[in-house]
Amino acid sequence: MCETCGCDGGDAARLTTLTAPGDGPGHAAGHVHVHDPVPVPVHGHGHGHDDGHVVTLGQKVLARNDDLAVRNRAWLAERGIAALNVMSSPGSGKTTLLERTVADLSPDRPISVIEGDQETLLDARRLAAAGARTVQVNTGAGCHLDAAMVAGALAALGPPDGSTVFVENVGNLVCPALFDLGERARVVLMSVTEGDDKPLKYPHMFRGADVLLLNKTDLLPHVDFDMDACRAAARRLCPGLRVLPVSATRGDGLGAWYDWLDEVTAAP
Repeated sequence: MCETCGCDGGDAARLTTLTAPGDGPGHAAGHVHVHDPVPVPVHGHGHGHDDGHVVTLGQKVLARNDDLAVRNRAWLAERGIAALNVMSSPGSGKTTLLERTVADLSPDRPISVIEGDQETLLDARRLAAAGARTVQVNTGAGCHLDAAMVAGALAALGPPDGSTVFVENVGNLVCPALFDLGERARVVLMSVTEGDDKPLKYPHMFRGADVLLLNKTDLLPHVDFDMDACRAAARRLCPGLRVLPVSATRGDGLGAWYDWLDEVTAAP
């Protein structure tokens, strides 16, 4: 059990590498090649007790994770790789956004994806088909990725120097906010169908964001959502937060998203 958030991640996550169409010898164009899954130890998940104090255990879990996140960040920095931690609740449109981003930008820059889900390869297959070398991390009952999982995924992924790595975290607005993965920036996504008070209900997630994408703006005529109220609530938690309205399906606002990506990936 993860004493920090109460999820049971088991002894290991499962990691599966998917090769984009035409990427590598023997991989035909238009075909996503799926490699055999391998277990990844989950550092920070365990069943032990320390003097019966759950709070102490939680602190130790996060301390171990933070130590490994520092190593991940140094490994990425040495290679000039920009890793972005993409977080949202389930169904906000993370995969659709990344699918569109990979298709639009991968011809000009190398993009890889670490895809976090409890089960299945469904989203990883979509991203690999869009053109990204992808590693699927299946967490089982675990509700978030941690730095150890990302370290294993990076080793399997082998992203080229100077590239961009998107980490699509498990859909959850609580636990992923607690775990540093070694990322350069945190991208928080929410859809207009979720309600404009979402930042107030999940303050830790929005307080740590570097950019907030308000997705599914094409549905605004059909939902009760106050864009200004949502923006104000988010900036009350994180002053100066960049807030970008987008529609990942229709393409609205993606130019501003790509400009932000250029800024953050070009930064030292």
